[in-house]
Amino acid sequence: MMKIFVAGHRGMVGGAITRKLEARRSQGEPLELVTRSRDELDLTDQHAVRDFLQNERPDAVVLAAAKVGGIHANNTYPAEFMYENLMIEANVIHQSYAAGVQRLLFLGSSCIYPKAVAQPMSEAALLTGVLESTNEPYAVAKIAGIKLCESYNRQYGTDYRSVMPTNLYGPGDNFHPENSHVLPALIRRFHHAARNGASEVTIWGTGTPRREFLHVDDMAEASLFVLDLDQQHYEANTEPMLSHINVGCGTDVSILELAQIVARVTGYNGAVVTDASKPDGTMRKLMNVDRLSQMGWRAQIELEEGIAQTYRWFLDHATEARGLDVEASKF
Repeated sequence: MMKIFVAGHRGMVGGAITRKLEARRSQGEPLELVTRSRDELDLTDQHAVRDFLQNERPDAVVLAAAKVGGIHANNTYPAEFMYENLMIEANVIHQSYAAGVQRLLFLGSSCIYPKAVAQPMSEAALLTGVLESTNEPYAVAKIAGIKLCESYNRQYGTDYRSVMPTNLYGPGDNFHPENSHVLPALIRRFHHAARNGASEVTIWGTGTPRREFLHVDDMAEASLFVLDLDQQHYEANTEPMLSHINVGCGTDVSILELAQIVARVTGYNGAVVTDASKPDGTMRKLMNVDRLSQMGWRAQIELEEGIAQTYRWFLDHATEARGLDVEASKF
């Protein structure tokens, strides 16, 4: 019986991983799944994490818990983003080692890479340049998580692994009008435009910047794939001080193409126009996923299929989709 603790099971990624593990268990795989809400276990509390892991003694830990937010939140609360994420990582990783947990999977972010980096971004680009200033504290914390895993492996012989996802979307995403990322923001905006019969929807910038998007269910599959790899296979495809693995689909779309897909999915038939007076931001952010592909995993969910699934989830779960909030999101 494999006992797995999923930290952050109520988040979008942690929730997807939990669903995958529950499906495995229902199919007869001998798994015991352990979860705790934030109210039940404060991961920034060293003593609480120590007591919990000493009592539970899981065989494996999936560290999907983190304080996350958009550019505004990162700029407004940099100290909180750095402190809370560093504390979560340090407590869970160290106390996992102290409790005899041999295998751990740490989930990071593509923001660990420098602002000016060759595309697609390879794992070797880590620590080769200056980070994007708007989310530097969060990125530094995530880099520290990778290096914690590597350091415990080197010193104590643990098997702690790290995966770095590209932009994620899917069920459980944040559709808040102020704080959501680009894809859920577009879904919400085009939903309102279609319902209200808007003649056009304007998106910021020229529409030419390109972004990569990975469905959260693919991310969950990739995470468990990496967690399940035997240690010899994992180590043969990584390096002791460069052990993290990029997770993405390996392809990107322009923001205009993305908006046009969302328009089709939501049934919006008006014009999609660009506003070149607004900033474009970074022109391209694409992950190099050769390392994961060589290990044997590739994304399966096509972008339009995934967006359609996400829109159905939005209609079923988001209160604004049921007419309780008719204001279009600011974008």
